[in-house]
Amino acid sequence: MTLAFHERGTVRSRKALVAGSVGNFIEWYEFGVYGYFATIIAARFFTPEGGSEVEALVKTYASFALAFFFRPVGAALFGRLGDRIGRRPVLILVITLMTGATTLIGALPTYATVGALAPWLLTFLRVLQGLSAGGEFGGAVSVMTEFAPPGRRGLYGSWQSFTVALGLLGGAGVAALLATVLTEAQLGDWGWRLPFLLTLPLGLGALWLRLRLDETPAFQQERRTERPPAREVAGAIALGAGRIMGWAAAGYTFLVVLPSYLQSTLDASFQQALIATVLANFGFAVTIVPAGWLSDRLGRRPVMLTGAVLVVLLAVPLLNLLQAPGVSLTVKGAAVWGAGAVVGLMAGPGPAMLAELFPTKVRYTGLGLAYALSNAVFSGCAGLIITETIERTGSVDIPAYYAAATCAVSALALAWTPRAGAGAGAAKVPVAEDTKGKAS
Repeated sequence: MTLAFHERGTVRSRKALVAGSVGNFIEWYEFGVYGYFATIIAARFFTPEGGSEVEALVKTYASFALAFFFRPVGAALFGRLGDRIGRRPVLILVITLMTGATTLIGALPTYATVGALAPWLLTFLRVLQGLSAGGEFGGAVSVMTEFAPPGRRGLYGSWQSFTVALGLLGGAGVAALLATVLTEAQLGDWGWRLPFLLTLPLGLGALWLRLRLDETPAFQQERRTERPPAREVAGAIALGAGRIMGWAAAGYTFLVVLPSYLQSTLDASFQQALIATVLANFGFAVTIVPAGWLSDRLGRRPVMLTGAVLVVLLAVPLLNLLQAPGVSLTVKGAAVWGAGAVVGLMAGPGPAMLAELFPTKVRYTGLGLAYALSNAVFSGCAGLIITETIERTGSVDIPAYYAAATCAVSALALAWTPRAGAGAGAAKVPVAEDTKGKAS
């Protein structure tokens, strides 16, 4: 009887892991594709006759950033629903919205066809994506960690970040394949649409998985308990956002902004930039799950702190390797791989760390807002900040400075332990870090 119960629990945990992960894959696949095709999208949607390429790229990243600023709205809206009516129905809703918006981008008319309406239509769909993405993370991580077996919350939560890496790799792989088999004219004319249209079958598969998902036992048990004071929740959100700031900024700098930076600043070809991005995302993917597993044994903060400190120390040297003309391609490849790998040390334990800052009654909302706010400011604005600052200062080291500065702040937030009763993830939070005697 006990064995049968354990087997049912294991099956439910694995179903939750897959159903939670698949939405993250689609979300980050699309965000990666948008970043990888930023220069093409700029030319098709944001460049009227006589407009400059740099101006169009800045506008493209502004649309990119706008979607991120709607993430907190989505996190608050869908998070509140998820904490009231359950994780399952809200996750079904957000995957439907995300799939529809992303697929429609692939069918949009360009500036040459409908004029100034084109960028507005694109921006509207980006807003819908931002709303759905804001509701995705909190629900997915809640499902993964609430179904996780004892002592494995870090490992299960790390799959959220791992599917982010897979999504970015999938987007980079599709982009690289299209850049190889299509001519530059074909890619700019219609080839860029294909990765967005591919989201439709992916989204339908994700919807099917979520329709078969059970509600989490933690939500069913705690649905009638009282919400904690708003002040404590707000403090936990602020602490969580600070702890993942470096993960958000360095991740987008090294994994998404890199292609456009290499093309516009270092004169790399589209194919070279995508290969570099694939290597960075591969390094990112390799370290995520081991980092989550390690955090179940050593604690979340030591593993994440190691990643943040390594970015602070290595960001400038790694970027200088990419800039140096005499350095071999092998060394440059190792540099971008290493940049992705150190971000993975923060991303692996990050979802479980956020989940453990909030009780079940506000977990969907709280961890979703912490993640969305940090990403809105430090991920969504990364391309815009870096591109505009390079244009104004002429310094090609801006990406490294940006990643290092944000990771320095995260290191301080990770090193700081709130005093009991102070809110912000202090001892009042009922879910302690799920490790062998290691407290958050």
